[in-house]
Amino acid sequence: MARPGAACPPPARRVVVAARALLFWALVYSYCGVCACIAGLRLLWSIGRRPGETFRWAVRENPPACLNDPSLGTHCYVRIKDSGLRFHYVAAGERGKPLMLLLHGFPEFWYSWRHQLREFKSEYRVVALDLRGYGETDAPSHKENYKLDCLITDIKDILESLGYNKCVLIGHDWGGMIAWLVAICFPEMVTKLIVVNFPHPSVFTEYILRHPSQLIKSGYYFFFQMPWFPEFMFTVNDFKVLKSLFTSQATGIGRKGCRLTAEDIEAYLYVFSQPGALTGPMNHYRNIF
Repeated sequence: MARPGAACPPPARRVVVAARALLFWALVYSYCGVCACIAGLRLLWSIGRRPGETFRWAVRENPPACLNDPSLGTHCYVRIKDSGLRFHYVAAGERGKPLMLLLHGFPEFWYSWRHQLREFKSEYRVVALDLRGYGETDAPSHKENYKLDCLITDIKDILESLGYNKCVLIGHDWGGMIAWLVAICFPEMVTKLIVVNFPHPSVFTEYILRHPSQLIKSGYYFFFQMPWFPEFMFTVNDFKVLKSLFTSQATGIGRKGCRLTAEDIEAYLYVFSQPGALTGPMNHYRNIF
């Protein structure tokens, strides 16, 4: 018998690792099922209250004027050689100035950085990117194309395609996760790192598993593991969930008098109401575990 504190022999260690993996995946899919049940109950409640409106949603045919506001910068595209994907971005500020690269979160796109594009263009070449699968950037159909390795490589390749070897890297929410990993994998490419609303990835999963309150707040990570149903729930009542994320008291933008305008909301609805526009963004999360 091994002494207390001695290292476990390899077979025993493999059993421990397998048991922990089994418990981890049991938790992931159990909580996924719980979130799906809650979403299903909400759907039934909506059908009971407003059966005619529940399944009504519309594709926005024309972009609102704010998406073509020249004060925000110029719409540009770059095709990455290795992946073959075409990325869309909006750039402001003179070429040759230090690069500030902005990575948005979910459910967002380049327009979330409109204030930063205006604010920093006098000092930087500011580039607000549509991440892989978002907005006008190409969206591969298979969820395996959204693994973290692919997302990290996207940023490296885009930086090089823009003619830079380093940048000020800013990420919010899911873009913050990508920004952390780019800085970890390619520290020489990041002169400054600014992350908004996302913890360091080395502590993220462990913190969720140890703190039930955070597990509840991050429930959508688990819900998004399901195929097609999360996308469908976003379309219910003409994208009520999407509107609520930006306007509700709990999660919306509305503090200190800073509110989204009706045109701002329409910009998000225009992007995410397009056929298949929600699948790419959710595929990012379908690889996180």
